[in-house]
Amino acid sequence: MRARLALALGAASLASACSHPQFPGEDQYGANPKLPEPQQYLFPPMGIAKPVGFKANETPTALPGFTVKAFARNLKAPRRVLPLANGDVLVVESGGPGFEPVLRPKDIIYGLVIGQAHSPVKPGNRVVLLRDGDGDGVAEKKFVIVDKLTSPFGIATIGNTLYVAATNAIWRYPFTSGGTSAGPGTMLTALPGGPIDHHWTKDLVASPDGSKLYVGIGSNSNIVENGLEAEHNRAAIWEVDPATGAHRLFAGGLRNPNGLSFRPGSNTLYTVVNERDEIGNNLVPDYLTSVKDGGFYGWPWSYYGQHVDVRVRPQRPEMVARATSPDYALGPHVAALGLAFSNGPLMPPRFQGGAFVGEHGSWDRTVFYGYQVAYVPFAGGRPTGKPVPFLTGFIDQASGKARGRPVGVALDRQGALLVADDVGHAIWRVTPAG
Repeated sequence: MRARLALALGAASLASACSHPQFPGEDQYGANPKLPEPQQYLFPPMGIAKPVGFKANETPTALPGFTVKAFARNLKAPRRVLPLANGDVLVVESGGPGFEPVLRPKDIIYGLVIGQAHSPVKPGNRVVLLRDGDGDGVAEKKFVIVDKLTSPFGIATIGNTLYVAATNAIWRYPFTSGGTSAGPGTMLTALPGGPIDHHWTKDLVASPDGSKLYVGIGSNSNIVENGLEAEHNRAAIWEVDPATGAHRLFAGGLRNPNGLSFRPGSNTLYTVVNERDEIGNNLVPDYLTSVKDGGFYGWPWSYYGQHVDVRVRPQRPEMVARATSPDYALGPHVAALGLAFSNGPLMPPRFQGGAFVGEHGSWDRTVFYGYQVAYVPFAGGRPTGKPVPFLTGFIDQASGKARGRPVGVALDRQGALLVADDVGHAIWRVTPAG
């Protein structure tokens, strides 16, 4: 094992030494990002931030004028956060099932190298409820609501029902806000899972009127190296009936859609999407986009609209012609996983009406990118301008190690930003100073 790890790290170092960014990733944001020419590699650029966590007196760093405190610590890989109307907060603790075939020699190296980015803490694979009884911004009590789930991720409530998207199914549980336990679960609908489960995170959101659920289902490969048959009903968002489990394809061509959210005051669904790897430091930027019913967004045949991916066989020019360009590029390989719109009374005007994005951070890039919560301004109902690094400090600049990695984001009842950190094993709460 040590020899294999040394080989993997050596290959990663060689790739890093030979593969320099053509231009800064900061050039790749907005509606019309600059896209360099794709490059082919024996081993693509890789940069791994070894997890070390935050010390007890440490927190991430917010912009001047804001304060950060730990709403909760010592969690077990918190991935998703859902504030409830009564002030309680539901948190999904989770890790992947590990269903990955080894089809190419470099798959061994990928597995070993990327494995170095994971925290040694065993994920809880459960839903917990956090309660801040005295309103000081720190949860004093924790209750396990649902336990022994198979890699859960998405979570939503409609009335007195809690819905949880595990990697292989959506489950529903009787649950009343203010309670500290859920009733027995029943499966609402199966989701594409193993034996291959490349993108295991299945995000979930309820429509504003509670009549539908929407679930994001990532692709089963980077660019169909497991065959098109393994991609059946994947790289898509499903619309699901919360009463019967009946579902239909809502939108496709989305390599790994996460952070599903409805823009407040509208029926417009948004998502952040992790785009493909292995064609360069600065390809392809992850993105934020509204999702059209029946829309197709290119994967696997094209990226960022109609840029053809020549690696995919057979080519499908008719599918490329259908591909819709995303609304807003977030930057290359930031691994955007969380999305929350800012519409509460607490944030100052500069941070009203836009969206917070949890960027888990790159691995397929020589220079780290992401590892922050960014704020994307909106104007005229669309994302615009430059993303603002709102919450940073997840990478220790001296050592290059990861103190944390943000995933899910949400605004609580007061309008404070909550951030789930699956390496820092904490929920961070950000408020204006004072």
